[in-house]
Amino acid sequence: MAEAMKTASATSAVPDLRGGLGQVLLATVASTVGFWAWMLIAPLQNIYTTTMGLNQGQVSILLAMPVLVGALGRIAVGALTDRYGGRRMFTLVLLAGVPPVLLVALAGSIGSFPLLLVAAFLLGIPGTIFAAGVPFSSAWVAPGRRGLANGVFGMGMIGTAVAAFFTPRLLRLIGYLPTHGAVAGLLVVAAVLVWLFMRDSPAWASSSQPLLPKIVGTLKLAVTWQMAFLYAIVFGGFVAFSTYLPKYLMTIYPDQVEPVGAGTRTALFALAAVIARPIGGVLADRFGPKVVSLVSLAGIVAAAYIVGQEPPEGIVTGVTFLLMASAMGLGMGAVFAWVGPSTPPERVGAVSGMVAAAGGLGGYFPPLVMGATYHPDTNSYWLGLWLLVLVGAGALVVGGMLRDVRIRK
Repeated sequence: MAEAMKTASATSAVPDLRGGLGQVLLATVASTVGFWAWMLIAPLQNIYTTTMGLNQGQVSILLAMPVLVGALGRIAVGALTDRYGGRRMFTLVLLAGVPPVLLVALAGSIGSFPLLLVAAFLLGIPGTIFAAGVPFSSAWVAPGRRGLANGVFGMGMIGTAVAAFFTPRLLRLIGYLPTHGAVAGLLVVAAVLVWLFMRDSPAWASSSQPLLPKIVGTLKLAVTWQMAFLYAIVFGGFVAFSTYLPKYLMTIYPDQVEPVGAGTRTALFALAAVIARPIGGVLADRFGPKVVSLVSLAGIVAAAYIVGQEPPEGIVTGVTFLLMASAMGLGMGAVFAWVGPSTPPERVGAVSGMVAAAGGLGGYFPPLVMGATYHPDTNSYWLGLWLLVLVGAGALVVGGMLRDVRIRK
């Protein structure tokens, strides 16, 4: 009798995680919309350059602005998700992304670069959605499957590919203002769907710790800095190339690549990373996140070296960028599979926010560096690309020195 009661008590203590896959997929769809809004300016940069007479430096600053807020805002969003849950934070972030999208439309229609910079700064808000999704998705699965869950949720970054592919085409089809109105409408629809159908995991428990002490405490954890550094390379590189690749291709290969073609290539780059991300999570669940992260970093370094040689536009360039994106995707899945088992459960959201912020900041500086190191006489970005090679090699060394974790099934 006592044994039966103990068994029943143990069974009742296990949270019911049925329906978790559906919840993770809903979060992925919502994240896709948020990422589309976040990357709304990059596919249309050529229009802004032409109509506003922007130079390399101004374009670089414009592209970096959404990344900056999307990065720093993730720190607060991750910590707030620990307290208020994913459903509330997803809804809030999606709705808060509507005004910046409409402000971008206004700035572009009147040709005001200062207003466009302000709008680009605020457009980083929907980019913070990632920090809400990682703790939300992690709470819906058993510890041994969190690499897969975070990899599936991370596929929401396909919104960058959607932005690159569809935004210029929508512009041609329905016009500038209607295109931005459509994106704003999608944000509202996604927010309504989240509020109606998303629910927080029964395994999730609200953290009552105040925001500032929580952030300070998170900064004291070694895992925060270790994972932040690695993620700044893998995700930061992805964000940087997703925003700057159209500009890079049209500058280095002006006779072969036009705006729609550049958008298509950027979309394929993002798609390759999206597909590789859950694979990285699954491989990390099986073989450990350290080895997958090291393979990822080695691939990034090799691909960046080839790109740095600026080969002729064609098969070699296309394959190299796809391999680089795939390596970045594997690393993204592996690093966040590393975060969960290395972090106290009550701090997963806060640490995820910090790591995600580092990834965003990793994508903030490269466009600025590329713009600053561009050589107009030789039409070359070789110095910026060589810096990526060196930083990636340093991350490979650091990653090799970290302790691996084995994820409990």
